[in-house]
Amino acid sequence: MPAPEVTSLYTHAETAKTLGHVNLMVDTLIANATIEEQVLVISAATLRAITRNLLATGTPSLAAAFTAAARSRLRQTNARRIATTNGLFTTSQNGIHAIPTQELDHALARARSLYGAGMGFASLAILSSIVKATVGLRWEEDGAMADVLAAIDTDISQAMQSCREELEGGRVSDTAVPQEAIGNLWSDIGESARDVEIWGGEFPFDRASNSIECWKF
Repeated sequence: MPAPEVTSLYTHAETAKTLGHVNLMVDTLIANATIEEQVLVISAATLRAITRNLLATGTPSLAAAFTAAARSRLRQTNARRIATTNGLFTTSQNGIHAIPTQELDHALARARSLYGAGMGFASLAILSSIVKATVGLRWEEDGAMADVLAAIDTDISQAMQSCREELEGGRVSDTAVPQEAIGNLWSDIGESARDVEIWGGEFPFDRASNSIECWKF
């Protein structure tokens, strides 16, 4: 499959649509943020609720400052990288079908934090690695693996929206970055489609594939 062209779009209607997605992206970031140390007796869920309430009742500039700070922190921690994809999936007790692991949960949380903070292209690097890791695996039509693949399909679509907002926000200085990120994802999704066709499975990334085919950035 040829990689789609990546071009910037700036229209009033699309800008209005983008603004409508800001709260969703911020909420995704908060939902997937992790707390390394326990703070007094306040649980992670309580801190997330407080943060959501603060951002919901504050000015738009507060949410913008929050996501800007989050992006700075995520860049410092190099959250876009996955050390290895070997542990994302394992084999079920029947020795045939794949099932997700906790390592996959961690990788997805990092990807969601990235695209929730407005770093869509960085999140695609993680999501592409996950898609590529499914090549060669077999899974049951119903079960944990099918469910998580459906969730990943949705994640990719949301990450693509984050990419668009990243471009429209003027936060992409190197045009080669989106070309490479989307090109790699397109290649990995194509490889997955061919592999699933060979063993007669159901292709799990239809929505993601359509997002790439139909959208030009």
